[in-house]
Amino acid sequence: TNELADKGLKLRKELFGEKAVEKRMVAFGAFGEPLQHIINAYAYGDIWSRPGLPMSTKSLAMIAMMAAANRPAELRVHLKGALKNGCSPEEIREILLLVALYCGIPAANEAHRAAMDVLQEENRQ
Repeated sequence: TNELADKGLKLRKELFGEKAVEKRMVAFGAFGEPLQHIINAYAYGDIWSRPGLPMSTKSLAMIAMMAAANRPAELRVHLKGALKNGCSPEEIREILLLVALYCGIPAANEAHRAAMDVLQEENRQ
């Protein structure tokens, strides 16, 4: 798994930026190291590295899932990643409208709020 973890960490830094990833890597100290290894190896070294979908499509799927699951912190991470992966604010809005229809207005309201914050932070609005 070390090879996958190295591959995943490299991709993760490309997707979200080195500073953001380093911050998340140390957020839980030594206690969180095994979790970070799993995230790097399996999420990014394996699943995110598969060639079947473009990174922008994966990002939009993650936005929808994190919005539907009401995971605002992870949603913000994936909103920033989606912008870096070439997703437009309009594509993000369309995904969040699907969330509203299929997962409910409260989930979409929270997701829109997070999206607006991230778009303003990234000067994309």
